[in-house]
Amino acid sequence: MRMLTPATNTVIGIDFDNTLISYDEVFFNHALSLNLIGPGAVQNKKEVRDKIRRLADGETTWQKVQAYVYSQGIIQASFNEGAGNFIKACVRQGIKVYVVSHKTEYSPFDAHRINLQQAALNWMSANHFFKADGLGLERNQVYFEVTRLLKIERLRSLGCTHFIDDLEEVFLEKTFPSGIEKILFAPLAGPEVLNDMKVFKDWHKINEYFFS
Repeated sequence: MRMLTPATNTVIGIDFDNTLISYDEVFFNHALSLNLIGPGAVQNKKEVRDKIRRLADGETTWQKVQAYVYSQGIIQASFNEGAGNFIKACVRQGIKVYVVSHKTEYSPFDAHRINLQQAALNWMSANHFFKADGLGLERNQVYFEVTRLLKIERLRSLGCTHFIDDLEEVFLEKTFPSGIEKILFAPLAGPEVLNDMKVFKDWHKINEYFFS
């Protein structure tokens, strides 16, 4: 696989939910506490989601579980292993990094009306995103957009040369710029190349791709 050499004109966009941050354990624990799954279920968001959706009124139940995890439950979430180190490496190399995420302000399934964007920013602050001795990002390097199309437009306006996301659907949007290299973070995926996307199972491989 071709290895990229960091350059001053490289601008990397990174998705937030399930790309930088992992909710797998939070989804599992919350669903288990509600008796929606058994203790033997796999601690993986997709597996938990699929089990819940098979229940009576499963889609609504799943939306309520998501609302909790992305609001109150986010404090229990963790970095996807290696993601923080990747951002640090970019900052050290002088590569511009932006977090660009599709995230609404509120979930209609959250009775507490917690601002989901602010909850994510609080998690970022707690995990030292904005400290010089942490990840070293500025607040103006984080964007939350209320629709997927606005997210894609933000990538274009920021001049991103690469984008890392866990959702194949984002890259398949007709409006996704052809000049942005598509990097799919897919821990459960098989091939290294899918259509015109480069596929990586973990952040260590992504780090190698950019910096080896």
